[in-house]
Amino acid sequence: MDKIRSERYSRQILFPGISEPGQEELLKATAVIVGCGALGTVQAESLVRAGVGHVRIIDRDFVEESNLQRQTLFDEADARAGLPKAIAAERRLRQINSSVRVEGIIEDVNPTNILELIAGARIILDATDNFETRFLINDASVKTTIPWIYGACVGSYGLTMTIVPGETPCLRCLFQSAPPLGASPTCDTAGVIAPIVNMIASLQVTEALKLLVGKFEKRHGKLINLDVWDWRLTAIDLTMARRLDCATCAHHEFEYLHGKATGAGMVLCGRNSVQINRAAGQSTDFAQLAERLQSLGEVMYNDFLFKFKTDLYEIAVFADGRGIIKGTKEIGVAKTVFNKYIGG
Repeated sequence: MDKIRSERYSRQILFPGISEPGQEELLKATAVIVGCGALGTVQAESLVRAGVGHVRIIDRDFVEESNLQRQTLFDEADARAGLPKAIAAERRLRQINSSVRVEGIIEDVNPTNILELIAGARIILDATDNFETRFLINDASVKTTIPWIYGACVGSYGLTMTIVPGETPCLRCLFQSAPPLGASPTCDTAGVIAPIVNMIASLQVTEALKLLVGKFEKRHGKLINLDVWDWRLTAIDLTMARRLDCATCAHHEFEYLHGKATGAGMVLCGRNSVQINRAAGQSTDFAQLAERLQSLGEVMYNDFLFKFKTDLYEIAVFADGRGIIKGTKEIGVAKTVFNKYIGG
């Protein structure tokens, strides 16, 4: 390791769990973060500062003012510009550590692209906001044998577990199906405070560092549940939790990876919004859209994103044709609004 890098990571190298060989492993590693909201921004900054050589950040969304309370990579200028989170994060992280490769990708992770998006990774970190995407990551992880680290936060409560295919239970060993819509609290109904985000993300990153430096025996091996407001901590041992009848890790059915369980619309956590997906290969001409819609409402666009605002709804359209309709939680209403103004 050259002198400059040795100095930069000197305090981390002094830690016996990592040391110089471990730092060399980090510098060679690729980590993929799925989602760049509250958890994802903390994860990304920690990994980049630790010297993980290639950090790939995948996110479908754009920065809003309500994000700034807990999404640590963004600032007011990002929100005013409506920058995609992946782009804003990439720009900020390159300023933090120019010696690592930071790759921000504006994509909605789905069955058609996930295997390509995680290609080459040694670890996947979950920073998503819905079980459908987590089950998809779980399928892809088991299929490719790439470990992943589940994490979730709402209110002052969070949980996390580490999944190593072939060695630990997978997510569907514990959660055989997603909870019904409305059955669990969300950021929209219960809010979220930054301390629980930082703690869960830090636990996830610590597990990632262990795996990346080859210290698999140091994994906590638990489903950790933590409430920082009422201070409750439970750690459920997962040693015997692997299910012999698990659809994913036992039978390799991969129903989410095969697209059987996905839909064209998705209610987004923490926002009165719905995402509408478009068929692969469809493109969007922002200038043409602006010309067509400017007399009907407020229009703004940049190289990455088109935004159109009416009295009732705000529509954001990405270059790949995906749309986020703010102002409803009803997928049918969102599709109607999207098709009315943008097209089907």
